[in-house]
Amino acid sequence: MKKQLQVEAIENGTVIDHIAPGQGIKILKFFELSKGEQRLTIGLNLPTRSGDFKDLIKIEHTVFDQNQANQLALFAPKATINVIEKFEVVDKFKVAIPERISGVLTCPNSNCISHNEPVDSRFNIKQESIGVKLKCHYCEKSFISGVFREFH
Repeated sequence: MKKQLQVEAIENGTVIDHIAPGQGIKILKFFELSKGEQRLTIGLNLPTRSGDFKDLIKIEHTVFDQNQANQLALFAPKATINVIEKFEVVDKFKVAIPERISGVLTCPNSNCISHNEPVDSRFNIKQESIGVKLKCHYCEKSFISGVFREFH
């Protein structure tokens, strides 16, 4: 059987690979990737060599730094970032869960002061056996990453 790309190659930009199935759309919303003018390609439920499935995002003319990439780890802890120049991978790295995140997520606690005061949300992040837990800097309540539905 002849091998062929299921998603078109990009000349310059970033490929976010090894995203768990169903998480690609969340990442698009998280980074507001669809609001820019750069060409964006998303592959959902693509088959892998091991027989599993994955999502994939390609963004032309955009390069993620390690900090931005690490924010992805909340949704895709096994993701790999590929930096592309002239159709070649020039840098490749895995995401890592950051210790803190600011100004990105909205605290799920409706009584938190971050909803009524002009402050950026701030969370301390901890990897636990049940998954990633985020603790709000202001109200000090902890949440699993799956409860976050709103982004700044």
